[in-house]
Amino acid sequence: MTETSADAPFHDRMLSLGLARVAEQAALASASLIGRGDEKAADQAAVNAMREQLNLLDIKGVVVIGEGERDEAPMLYIGEEVGTGNGPGVDIALDPLEGTTLTAKDMPNALTVIAMGPRGSMLHAPDTYMDKLAIGPGYPDGVVSLDMSPRERVEALAAAKGCAPSDITVCILERPRHEAMIAEVRETGAAIRLITDGDVAGVMHCAESETTGIDMYMGQGGAPEGVLAAAALKCMGGQIFGRLLFRNDDEKGRAAKAGITDLDRIYTRDEMVTQDVIFAATGVTGGSLLPEIKRQPGWVETTTLLMRSKTGSVRRMSYRTPV
Repeated sequence: MTETSADAPFHDRMLSLGLARVAEQAALASASLIGRGDEKAADQAAVNAMREQLNLLDIKGVVVIGEGERDEAPMLYIGEEVGTGNGPGVDIALDPLEGTTLTAKDMPNALTVIAMGPRGSMLHAPDTYMDKLAIGPGYPDGVVSLDMSPRERVEALAAAKGCAPSDITVCILERPRHEAMIAEVRETGAAIRLITDGDVAGVMHCAESETTGIDMYMGQGGAPEGVLAAAALKCMGGQIFGRLLFRNDDEKGRAAKAGITDLDRIYTRDEMVTQDVIFAATGVTGGSLLPEIKRQPGWVETTTLLMRSKTGSVRRMSYRTPV
């Protein structure tokens, strides 16, 4: 077989800079729509740019985590094939604009996010909800679990960290469904950082707690974002657990279509992402992880986080281009 066949080796080092460019271009495409109040236009601009850049890469790629099912997403839908068709077969998980509302309102922590791994390396999560729990690196396996109550999670993490529960900060999506969870966490004395959107970034915050101040993430959010977050933690270190949640038979049918038969299974990080991956994220509106897109007369600058789980390498790259 030649190196141009779909079963060619996954050269993560060679593909990583190309993946960074995909994230950068998606961010740049949405830059002019920051604060303009148009979520759909910002998302579509990022989608178009990301798809165009992916199709320049020498890969035989399949989108396994994308913008939704084929009939719901005009571009970058689950199952869409991308790339030139030459090179290795790869799985791609992406969110062209994680935080469309954040972008439209010029609020912090909007990112463009993409991960790539060998074919078959990522859980084909259906477009349903997932109950998630994540902590950063440096803790024993199983120190917290989804089967624990929110109070038990905080107290167990505090014990492992050697601090009081009041020294723990938990990130939670601000949603009515989380009101009881929020109340129980606050009863422990722990602090809560509520976010309006962007739970991939919320999980990533756990891996850099010294910078972000976040120790743990918990709550229900999109299952596709759970796989993306697992890919990030595969590179950054840390633990994440996810259990799919189904509201109706249609969502259970989506799981069956994705090959999922155990509907109550709790997935670990390495079960959601089974092989080494590369991950890139570019800041759009900025936040604890990445600065915002900087625009000045005549040029624009982005900052991208590029990571490889194989080596544990983390790069922060600035890209400045004339406009």
